[in-house]
Amino acid sequence: MSKVCDLSGKKVQFGNNVSKANNKTRRKFNPNMQSSTFKSELLNKNLRFNVAASSIRTVTKFGGIDEFLIRTKSKKLSLKAKKIRRTLQRVAAKIS
Repeated sequence: MSKVCDLSGKKVQFGNNVSKANNKTRRKFNPNMQSSTFKSELLNKNLRFNVAASSIRTVTKFGGIDEFLIRTKSKKLSLKAKKIRRTLQRVAAKIS
């Protein structure tokens, strides 16, 4: 599993461990990645993404994966999420 979130674009960050003696050693800050399945109401199927835990909370806040993908800017999304976003926009246009 890659360490990049499909929905928010969060990825590994780098920094320092700083000891009491002020010695600095490099370290990684990994995002809390989860493999998660979301139910799409418009497409009527399950969508599987590798997402950070914070992204799962954000999707819930928006009211589901459909609303989240439609309202999120595409530069944050992975290629897989962008393809699904385009499909959702076509389906939403047909409905309304």
